[in-house]
Amino acid sequence: MIAWLRAVFAALLTLASGVGPTHAGNEAATNALPVPRFVSIKADRVNVRGGPDKDHDVSFIFTRVGWPVEITAEFENWRRIRDSDGSEGWVYHSLLSSKRMAAIQMKEKSDLAPLHEEPNVKSPVLAKLEVGVLGTVKTCTGTWCHLVGRNFDGWVEQDDLWGVYPNEKIE
Repeated sequence: MIAWLRAVFAALLTLASGVGPTHAGNEAATNALPVPRFVSIKADRVNVRGGPDKDHDVSFIFTRVGWPVEITAEFENWRRIRDSDGSEGWVYHSLLSSKRMAAIQMKEKSDLAPLHEEPNVKSPVLAKLEVGVLGTVKTCTGTWCHLVGRNFDGWVEQDDLWGVYPNEKIE
């Protein structure tokens, strides 16, 4: 009888803690973070694997801290990510940061993105940023993002960025 009560108690404790079968392998259900979502690369060398464990081969390696990637799926402590080129793979969660970063991404690689003083095409242009320039996203209005990086601080049209969704508002 005591063994049976212990088993029932253990089962109830497991269900109450959210680790039961309905949550197994689905961290999004326990931390309520949306998928897909943007995050950034945390380390200066991040292996991207073909599957969600260390037994899978390394498909490619990120070597740029802060590069924005999109989480497209989660499995336990692994995140399937997509980069700005559309390449996908699995990364261990601790190698990713929730810090919102964005990179200039234009239709043509030779195009430059104007950095404005205010979120308005008529405001003064402070600089023109090349494709791949990286900055920290401070806020987004849904059409403009306040971007801060090395030697620049201003507003970029949201459509010129990889790392934020169209019409996304960030405060």
